[in-house]
Amino acid sequence: MDVHPYATAPADSPTLASLPVEPLLTAEFDTDPGAVYARLRHTYGPIAPVGLLGVPVWLVLGYREVLEVLRNESQWRRDIRYWRARAQGHLPADWPLLAGYEVRQTMFMDEEEHQAARRTLHTALGPFRDTAGPEGWGLRAAVERYADDLVALLAAESGTSGFADLGAQYTRPLLLMVTTRLFGCPVELGDELVMEMWRMLDGGPDAGPATARALAAMTRLAAHRRARPGDDLTSYMLLADPELSDEQLGRELFMNAVYLNDITGNMVLNTLLEVLRGNVTVRRSLSAGQLGETVNRAALANPPVANMCFRFAARDTRLGEFWVRAGDAVSPSAAAAHQDLLAIGSSHMVGTAVSTRAHLGWGAGPHQCPTAARELGALIVNTAVGRVFDHLTKVELTLPHDQLPWRAGPVVRGLRLLPVRYELAATAPSARRPEPVPATTGAHTGDGHARGLLAALRRLMQGGKN
Repeated sequence: MDVHPYATAPADSPTLASLPVEPLLTAEFDTDPGAVYARLRHTYGPIAPVGLLGVPVWLVLGYREVLEVLRNESQWRRDIRYWRARAQGHLPADWPLLAGYEVRQTMFMDEEEHQAARRTLHTALGPFRDTAGPEGWGLRAAVERYADDLVALLAAESGTSGFADLGAQYTRPLLLMVTTRLFGCPVELGDELVMEMWRMLDGGPDAGPATARALAAMTRLAAHRRARPGDDLTSYMLLADPELSDEQLGRELFMNAVYLNDITGNMVLNTLLEVLRGNVTVRRSLSAGQLGETVNRAALANPPVANMCFRFAARDTRLGEFWVRAGDAVSPSAAAAHQDLLAIGSSHMVGTAVSTRAHLGWGAGPHQCPTAARELGALIVNTAVGRVFDHLTKVELTLPHDQLPWRAGPVVRGLRLLPVRYELAATAPSARRPEPVPATTGAHTGDGHARGLLAALRRLMQGGKN
């Protein structure tokens, strides 16, 4: 039924604090989150009270309800200052997820402040969208070259056939190399930075310190590029908004690095997995040469962000079977919403190009991934996935897909590894000797350090030998 937007919850309606909640992150959730979502939906309907690392929140399960939360910014706020439990001091001081939410950057802003920050990022990404310009053309060429170099590295170390982990030996280094180039890093970011972001998103005991370490690294990068600007995203963000402090820019770089490495990386691996495990609709798109639709269908089956960042109710409102009070935290679950979407009409929802319009891999509403960033993410994912099947004539999982190890945290469900047996095509790229890292801090610094990272990976695979 329609409810007046300023209605107050009836006095006899249960509050989140009064409801019994079951912990979300259990052994069952680790192995089969879909079963947990289905049970919660059966018990509570499209929104359920759950315990998240000891804190009660609403988990939004229904596709329509998730869209309502994502699209209605006036009712569902991103600013953590709307969270009543935090304002009243009810959160444990060491709650693992709090450190990430306390980072004041675009994701956790609302309305005009949020729009202004998005415009800065969109403007800064502008040169990389222009395929005819040096930045746009160069970035596209670099992504392809990095993917080819990593495939060549497999050939150099393991031969034309062998075994590989497409996570550690392909996807993760590829995203790190792209980040190094795009951000204009004067020094190698290092695999450890990716691990710091994993620790934050997984909500483990080291999440707070990991967040602080990653933020400090990005703040140093911001200061470096302010003193030595180049043709990179960091410098272009400073051009778009010269008033940004090093700390503010570091926060924005940090969250963009999270999305670029972890979320985009999950989309690459999830797409590869859906193909390799035999998802019919995904494989059909790949066979038809529809790479973009292949990625979209994989995102519908297995979104890169399982449970999205909290929204906070601006006022009492009815959602599903419950009244959500002003200040309550809700977590829109893309994974559960997709499950619900497919159940609503499975044959219709996986037909033609519906997945392109329906999946929530890039979000929805005012806080969805900005157009320029979405285009960049799609470029990277499409290239990464396409290059694997261009260069490998045979690739198959070495573990049953239901035995693969997952990072089953409160936000992402990402593969820890993707072990495969492969055979290289005769036309696969040959290994190139990595070039030395240049001393310059100009436009090509990112490429040089990406090659340095590739050399480090080669040494690692050789057991540390030079």
